[in-house]
Amino acid sequence: MRSGVRLAFDVGKVRVGVARCDADAILAVPVTTLHRDRYGGDLEEAADLVADHNALEVIVGLPRNMSGGSSSSTHDARGWARRLAGMIAPVPVRLVDERMTTITAHRELHESGRREKSFRSVVDQAAAVVILEQALATERSTHAPAGEQADPIQRGRQ
Repeated sequence: MRSGVRLAFDVGKVRVGVARCDADAILAVPVTTLHRDRYGGDLEEAADLVADHNALEVIVGLPRNMSGGSSSSTHDARGWARRLAGMIAPVPVRLVDERMTTITAHRELHESGRREKSFRSVVDQAAAVVILEQALATERSTHAPAGEQADPIQRGRQ
């Protein structure tokens, strides 16, 4: 297992949940929620977080439908990841299947005693934690980074 902080992002149409792990890649914790911005402010905030945490790698959840196919959310997350990759190179950005992470995050929040009304403010962060935990578990078991690498693109292009 490689040592180093990883950041994970759960990209939604309105919000982006952020989580990180410690340098030993043992514990994943929520960090913040970014608000999507058509001018790219969320991407700039994400790039700042990567620099602030001196991240080894970035994991972006890739929302697929249950059959594994793509949707508009899949294309949106892929584009977001590619733009971020262009901003933070040479730090790699990897896309990891995130099916069921929001459901898992809702269940875990409910089990922790949180009320449904209070989920909105933290569910994206909790989903990012689940994405990161899954990526770390995959790396532990396969001895290779999880997911696929996002090809960087320059800002303003898709």
